[in-house]
Amino acid sequence: MSVRELVVLGTASQVPTRHRNHNGYLLRWDGEGILFDPGEGTQRQMLRAGVAAHDLNRLCVTHFHGDHSLGLAGVIQRINLDQVPHDVTAHYPRSGQRFFDRLRYATAYRETVRITEAPVAGDGVIARTDAYTLEARRLSHPVESFGYRVVEPDGRRILPVRLAAHGIKGPDVGRIQREGVLGGVRLEDVSEVRRGQRFAFVMDTRLCDGVHALAEGCDLLVIESTFLDEDARLAADHGHLTAGQAARVARDAGVRHLVLTHFSQRYAEPEEFERQARAAGFEGELTVAHDLLRVPVPKRR
Repeated sequence: MSVRELVVLGTASQVPTRHRNHNGYLLRWDGEGILFDPGEGTQRQMLRAGVAAHDLNRLCVTHFHGDHSLGLAGVIQRINLDQVPHDVTAHYPRSGQRFFDRLRYATAYRETVRITEAPVAGDGVIARTDAYTLEARRLSHPVESFGYRVVEPDGRRILPVRLAAHGIKGPDVGRIQREGVLGGVRLEDVSEVRRGQRFAFVMDTRLCDGVHALAEGCDLLVIESTFLDEDARLAADHGHLTAGQAARVARDAGVRHLVLTHFSQRYAEPEEFERQARAAGFEGELTVAHDLLRVPVPKRR
């Protein structure tokens, strides 16, 4: 059975707290797992969340600040220790290749799994599979940073009323889906476009074109909201977003489910992030993330 969900492994910005681990986010997309920004402690959080190394197919790092990447060393070694039976691909900013090399070979271990390095150098599609396209967009942070976007190809939804109008039934329904035409009737005549689902992951950044491009039309948007709105100047100085800014991005992009995360340790009340996001005009489904939370990708309309 296919599963599409976000598993939140950590939600802290810069330093962990008593209740928040460093970053870590697993996207389950049918039979694949994409791990975003594994910070310190990700291995243990995976254990607590019921996530195995065998679940990982891709590692996506937005940038090489420690709270987003120090867990890479342990995760990669765990992949090899558990002898994951498939190749794993790693995406990260090309400008941080030296950091990836250091983390990949931080200590001695036996390599048993092929880790394919696929560094990101600019905007665009970085991977294609039958199930999705993976895109990257440059963000605005003191070090080079990229956000990621997963886009399912559009499909078609069969319309029973139109099938009946053309007298198509039984095995012929499958035939027209496979072949695209049956007795002069085209698949387009008995179906409509079923828009593919979209997911975006936006971490440390100021407002920029890349943020809006990643968020556009997303069913599920995971986005940093390190600061509250009253600290907007501090957010801009350090290359981050506020809760209100993140919510306005989601509002303008038509996002269905917004997940706020990456919270500064200075704030003790997560409810204020939700209040400011609503005050900014976002009316869709809203989640203020906490560790070990699971968020399903919204069902298609």
